[in-house]
Amino acid sequence: MILIVGGAYQGKTEYAIEKYGLDCTDIVDGETFDFENTDGIKCISYYHESVKHCIENGTDPIEISKKLIEKNPDIIIIMNEIGNGIVPIDKNERVWREQTGKTGCFLAERANEVIRVTCGCGIKIK
Repeated sequence: MILIVGGAYQGKTEYAIEKYGLDCTDIVDGETFDFENTDGIKCISYYHESVKHCIENGTDPIEISKKLIEKNPDIIIIMNEIGNGIVPIDKNERVWREQTGKTGCFLAERANEVIRVTCGCGIKIK
């Protein structure tokens, strides 16, 4: 599994397409991702939105992530770093940031590679 992280609009998806030879049809949108159909997924983008979806539906994002990478050990997961900066006043936003951070740590621990993308440039951090 490969984890690609970075800030919003930093070129993470474009980096994955170029570096790993993906086609746009290989990438599933994490915002509209169907957790029931996880077989054969090559890449999922906006995974931080999947975490939000889990929280809203009362499911554990780490358990969902565990099942996803068990079924797709070569998957590329792209997620925004959302925990940097001002702490939101809204409790739900704080919970989302915390759960996204914990899920990112879970994924990074299990990843073969972790890449941080800034300004379109990827830096291998694991």
